[in-house]
Amino acid sequence: MKNKPSFVIVGGGMAGAIATQTLREEGFDGKITLLGQEPNAPYERPPLSKDYLQGKADRDSIFVHPEPWYAEHAVELSLGSTVASLDPASQTITAIGERLSYDKLLLATGSKPRRLDVPGADLDGVYYLRNVEESDRLKIEFAQANRVVIIGAGWIGLETAAAARAAGLDVTLLVSGDLPLQHVLGPEAPPMFDELHRSHGVGLRYRTTAVELTGRHGRVTGVMLSDGTRIDADMIIVGIGAVPRTEIAADAGLKIDNGIVVDEHLRTSDPDIFAAGDIARTYNPRLGRHIRVEHWANARRQGVVAAKAMLGQDAADVRPSYFFTDQYDLSMEYTGDIGPAGYDRVIFRRHADSDQMIVFWLSEQRVQAGMNINIWDVADDIERLIQSARPINADDLADPAIPLASFV
Repeated sequence: MKNKPSFVIVGGGMAGAIATQTLREEGFDGKITLLGQEPNAPYERPPLSKDYLQGKADRDSIFVHPEPWYAEHAVELSLGSTVASLDPASQTITAIGERLSYDKLLLATGSKPRRLDVPGADLDGVYYLRNVEESDRLKIEFAQANRVVIIGAGWIGLETAAAARAAGLDVTLLVSGDLPLQHVLGPEAPPMFDELHRSHGVGLRYRTTAVELTGRHGRVTGVMLSDGTRIDADMIIVGIGAVPRTEIAADAGLKIDNGIVVDEHLRTSDPDIFAAGDIARTYNPRLGRHIRVEHWANARRQGVVAAKAMLGQDAADVRPSYFFTDQYDLSMEYTGDIGPAGYDRVIFRRHADSDQMIVFWLSEQRVQAGMNINIWDVADDIERLIQSARPINADDLADPAIPLASFV
């Protein structure tokens, strides 16, 4: 009797957990091994810089599945497992002190924080935020520190700034450019994030970077800036981006280009190996190009696509990218993808409530992306607007009296 196929998933995050779930839901009855490098069962990362960091969500709430779920669904969950090597020729990986064979392999190893490369970066009191233990340490530190400097004004930087202010800390945010989030949103929308944080007491320092972290007795005490000034600090949070964990794939000879290069079915240059989540640079037929996305929704969607593709189904995800943020009293959802050609117009759809608006990015009158702020149940309409690729009158789009659904 032929042995049942064996699927191995490397990476205990959202993409890996959803892939195991989807395999079972699709009727796969072969062996599934899920290898997670962390000691925890797969969990969701967005709460780490939002509700969990602020103590509004308990630890159990962040897990994708309760740990018993894996045994109940015949998934061999191996935690604290680092993969040493991958050999596509023999279809084996070496991990947890043994070689594991696979018929299909999914790499979902995620990304790691980009490290700060300045003198003093290894002092105690310098923190990054990628896993739950780091979020726990920040909560402890928030209760003891008075002054924090946050290096980097992306989503992690802004969300941790909001959490630190909620904890009562004196917060200074270092912005290397002219505005927070400018590399993501362009110059038109970010002023609202500047105003938001200033209104909550955050000090923003623009066009400056950290050149040295100062310390005493091995503990950080401040930051020297490129403009020659110094800021005192009891702790430093670094949020300067992330790097995909592609080392295993690169050593195995898979095609790498700012991530593991995969087709629309998440298949790598080896037909039996797939990649999903932060590490996957995926071909999107709707956009006609490869993109790599480091967001929760992408990992969740690609976990489904990868599982179905591993089973031989014609699965792909061509939906626009999606992410969200919560900062103070601002909640935002962003849907869309701005391509290399950029956009030629930004439309602000302002509602009667001054805290509510939708921002649209257009190219040749077609919506490329939309960001709804403190307005719910419109993300699906924005997605349909983007997918329709219809030319839209900008004045009509700016009028909140015209329902978004009427444009599709």
